[in-house]
Amino acid sequence: MAVTPKSHQGGCLCGSVRYVVSGDLLYSANCHCRSCQKAIGAGFVTWVAVKTENLEVTKGEITYCETSPGMHRGFCGRCGSSLEGHGDGWEDSFVTAASLDDPKIVKPVTNIYLDHQQPWVIIDETLRCHEKFPD
Repeated sequence: MAVTPKSHQGGCLCGSVRYVVSGDLLYSANCHCRSCQKAIGAGFVTWVAVKTENLEVTKGEITYCETSPGMHRGFCGRCGSSLEGHGDGWEDSFVTAASLDDPKIVKPVTNIYLDHQQPWVIIDETLRCHEKFPD
């Protein structure tokens, strides 16, 4: 996949895995669920949705773990960087915003799973807020 003005590159900390997302970034959310907290090692993770067919690994290989029924989290098998997530039957995939080479292009619009929010995380209340995953 060629890098174009509407494409975005990203990868893991050690450089073993690189990817390109073509086309538009669909939307972005801060997820506060316990699974994300544990997978990332932080109070929340910012995900950005992309069309699954627009995500191409250009170097290395993403290692996957099914962390709950039907939910697959992808990471670098060498350094452990979280990179991608998708669910069985989902049309979109999600990449971790911080794994993009230029993460400032991502503008989260919502917080989800605030019922799992850690008390030391300050919420941007200008974003939409949901206790669970919105319908």
